Amino acid sequence: MAYLHEQGIMHRDIKGGNLLLTKDGVLKIADFGLAREFKKVNSFNFTVKVVTRWYRAPELLLMNHRYTEAIDIWSIGCFVAEMLIGKPIFAGRSDLEQLPVIMDKLGVPTNESWTNV
Repeated sequence: MAYLHEQGIMHRDIKGGNLLLTKDGVLKIADFGLAREFKKVNSFNFTVKVVTRWYRAPELLLMNHRYTEAIDIWSIGCFVAEMLIGKPIFAGRSDLEQLPVIMDKLGVPTNESWTNV
C-alpha cells in the first residue's frame, strides 16, 4: 500500500476479498475498479460511496468528499483486526448504522483525538 500511495494512487476498496495470498506467501492487491489518482488531480473532491461498508473510514461515513489515502490505511486496520479476532470489528447492518458501531467501540471523536472534526 505504501508503494501505491507513493505513486499517488488510492485503492479505495481494501478488504479481504481484494487481498490475495499466493502459495509462496506473496500478498497481491486486486480489484482496482475504485482506485483513483490523488496526487495529479487539482481537486480532492471525490465520491464518498467507496469501500465496502465494514472497512469504510469515518470521514467517508461523515460524507467528507475531501479525503486522503488515509482511508486505505483505515481499511487495512479493519482487516487486520478482523484476522486477529476472527470476525469483522465494525459490522454495521446499514450505512446509517456504521458510524455508531465504530464510535461504540472507539468512542466519539474529540478535537484532541481528531483535529478539525
